Amino acid sequence: QIHLEESGGGLVQVGGSLRLACAGRTVGQYNMGWFRQPPGKERELVASIMWFDTLYYQDSVKGRFTISRDNTKTTVYLQMNSLKPEDTAVYYCAPMSEQNYPVFDWWGQGTQVTVSS
Repeated sequence: QIHLEESGGGLVQVGGSLRLACAGRTVGQYNMGWFRQPPGKERELVASIMWFDTLYYQDSVKGRFTISRDNTKTTVYLQMNSLKPEDTAVYYCAPMSEQNYPVFDWWGQGTQVTVSS
């Protein structure tokens, strides 16, 4: 029932930018969130977009990251600017509840973001 594919990760220098994409039918049926898992650490919520385009951002990414959804609601994006080494992680997208928690215990392959100095 869940079909999501993350893309857009890569290697970037400090201060650079990347745009991640999460595409699939599930995007149009749920609120969506972006999570990340840094090396050796637990997965954490980065940003989410809810019904009526209510947005949430983790404090550490406010002013640097932007979450958005296209008009067809088939793709969710995470625009990441002013990247820092601390942003290095595998990034995942997931369906979210109105309480801002993952709806399912399901995770895809994710996309690797590496920020180097």
